Amino acid sequence: MTQILVLYYSRSGSVAEMARHIAHGIESVADCEAIIRTVPAVSATPESIESEIPESGPPYASHEDLINCDGLALGSPTRFGNMASAMKYFIDSTSDIWASGSLSGKPATVFSSSASLHGGQETTLISMMLPLLHHGMLMLGIPYTESSLSTTEGGGTPYGATHFARSSNDLPISEDEKTLCIAVGKRIAKVSKRLG
Repeated sequence: MTQILVLYYSRSGSVAEMARHIAHGIESVADCEAIIRTVPAVSATPESIESEIPESGPPYASHEDLINCDGLALGSPTRFGNMASAMKYFIDSTSDIWASGSLSGKPATVFSSSASLHGGQETTLISMMLPLLHHGMLMLGIPYTESSLSTTEGGGTPYGATHFARSSNDLPISEDEKTLCIAVGKRIAKVSKRLG
C-alpha cells in the first residue's frame, strides 16, 4: 500500500477541509492510502506540559510519519505570505530526517488558504517548498491540463492547491478549488505509486 502523508496546520478549518479533499483524491487511486496528520499550535505553554494528543481532529505528526511516507502533501494557512509558525516550527525540527536523507526522492505537493484573494498564497506555497527541496523531495504542482486551473475565480495556482476564504472565513471551498484539491491528491498518489 502506497501511503501519502497529508500534513497540515489549520486555525479556522479551511486548510483542514482542503486536506480532506486531497485525501479523497489520494484514496481514489488503487492501493493508495492517505495518512492525515496535523501539528500543534505554537504557544507560550511549555511543551513539557502540552498534551501529546489533540482535543479533536487527526493526531499530531511524528518524525516517523514523515520517514515512513511514500509522498507528502503539506498544507498551511497564509501568514503574511509565509507558512504559519506552527508548521515552520515542526519543519524546523526535522534536521535529523534531513541528515538521514529519508525524504530524498519522494514526491511532495503543497496547499494553502488565505483570508484575502491576493494575500500571498503563492509565496506561502513557495515558503513550504523551500525546506522540502532541501530534503531532496520532488515537487509537484498542478498542470494547466487541469481545466479548473483556468476557470477558478478563487484559489488555485500551478504551484499548488489554494483557497480564498475571506477575512471572515465564511467563503466555502468552491467547486473549482475542490476539484483542484482532489486532482492534486490523485497526482501525488499516482506519482508516489510509480516511484515506490
